[in-house]
Amino acid sequence: MATEKPERLTQAEKTQLEAELAELEGPRRAAMVEAIATARGFGDLSENFEYHAAKNEQGLLERRITMLRDRLSRVELVEKAGDGDLVEVGSQVELEDEQGERLQVRISGVEGVSPDSPVGRALLGKKAGDEVEVDAPSGAWHARILSIDT
Repeated sequence: MATEKPERLTQAEKTQLEAELAELEGPRRAAMVEAIATARGFGDLSENFEYHAAKNEQGLLERRITMLRDRLSRVELVEKAGDGDLVEVGSQVELEDEQGERLQVRISGVEGVSPDSPVGRALLGKKAGDEVEVDAPSGAWHARILSIDT
């Protein structure tokens, strides 16, 4: 699944992913090993629901660990300009769509709207007051940037 595309993150976002990886590789993995060992004690493995459920959970845990390791191996740290004039990775942006509804999005590779998503691509590099067109899979829509917070 590894890809060569850089993962653009702020230092805070990278730290957040590293903390999640440490939690998964440490306490969560140890708890999973114990859960499997406990489930083995319930008898015949071919009919042991607890064992199969624990093994399934272990697979999901290991998949998440693999994904996090891959992302962290491709991190490209982005420095925030800090002046809040332009939308960048880490910015909190308030938008107003064509119907007058307001929407707040955070441009983030960790929690929020990915900078590589249609919304992220439309907003990056723009400033407050700019009109943007978001070319989304469900159809294009327009919005105006009301404010940017870094």
